[in-house]
Amino acid sequence: MTRTDYFNDPAAPKANSIVPAVTAFVVNEAGEVLLERRSDNGRWGMPGGVQEIGESIAGTVRREVLEETGISVEVIGLVGVFTDPGHVIEFSDGEVRQEFSLCFRARPISGEIKVSSESFEVRWVPRSDVHSLDMAPTTRLRLEEGFRESPVPRIS
Repeated sequence: MTRTDYFNDPAAPKANSIVPAVTAFVVNEAGEVLLERRSDNGRWGMPGGVQEIGESIAGTVRREVLEETGISVEVIGLVGVFTDPGHVIEFSDGEVRQEFSLCFRARPISGEIKVSSESFEVRWVPRSDVHSLDMAPTTRLRLEEGFRESPVPRIS
């Protein structure tokens, strides 16, 4: 399934669903952030996905990061809550989702990087290289908020 992200785009389709989802801002001891080049749109992003029935939101973060990257993490904080109705995601199956994403701060605890069916590439990226990667504006915003290291989560 493919996806197209729209951000404050007057040509964006109208949302027909809203789903709780997470992203993980994972930074290693070298200060590099864990990113993946997604197989559904070819752009770089943070690991994450939708919450499943029967799991806690922290469990969603741990599962998604491990599934998508091979890295086990500990959730240590909240970067922010991102619910901007100007960000919609159109999927090839007809779903058009309004953003509802909780971005969590996490630290790696074990594992080796591996590529999953949801990614073309996974790697630790130095902060200085993040600006050169192709990614959605909403991903950039989450990364900026994560690197800001504010004790108060962003709520938008």
